[in-house]
Amino acid sequence: MIKDQIEARGITNKALLKAMRRVKRHLFVPEAYIDIAYSDGPLPIGYGQTISQPYIVAYMTLRIDPKPGQKVLEIGTGSGYQAAILSLLVGSVYTIEIIPELSTTAAERLKSLGYNNIHLKSGDGYFGWKEEAPFDSIVVTAAVDKIPPPLLDQLKDGGKMIVPIGTPFMVQSLSLIQKQAGEVITEDLLPVRFVPFIRNK
Repeated sequence: MIKDQIEARGITNKALLKAMRRVKRHLFVPEAYIDIAYSDGPLPIGYGQTISQPYIVAYMTLRIDPKPGQKVLEIGTGSGYQAAILSLLVGSVYTIEIIPELSTTAAERLKSLGYNNIHLKSGDGYFGWKEEAPFDSIVVTAAVDKIPPPLLDQLKDGGKMIVPIGTPFMVQSLSLIQKQAGEVITEDLLPVRFVPFIRNK
């Protein structure tokens, strides 16, 4: 069902469509939303957070051009859905969630479902995961007003980061950041609306 929705919107990458079909979205949403888990829209997952709509998950994944063997960092684990998709396309996924309750439940869910190449920790995603850097790609699933410098530092030369940039609770620009020979190139892709990037106080 999700595969058909996103394919109809122009995403035809076979490996990505296969991954979207394999990951059971209803296992990543609260019980109250299971009946609409496969609708093409975001859904609440508690604590003011959401699981992104399937098309946006697919689009963000496609634009970082994931490949087998790569190491990807995700900022904002949420329910673990995006990490699960990525895990089927790359070598390893490192994902950070600042809300402890979401981090705990996502870790339990991903482990129970057999996603053994996902490494999860609870913490402030602003600082990335320095011990595991550099990363081939970085996926940020919350809106920032500017890109955290530690994330740029942890992106490989030639790597790609996808991140919504703009004012919280307003329309933001989903942006593709590329490092090329030490230079940072930014491409605005499409308007989106993401929850704000949360920091530890």
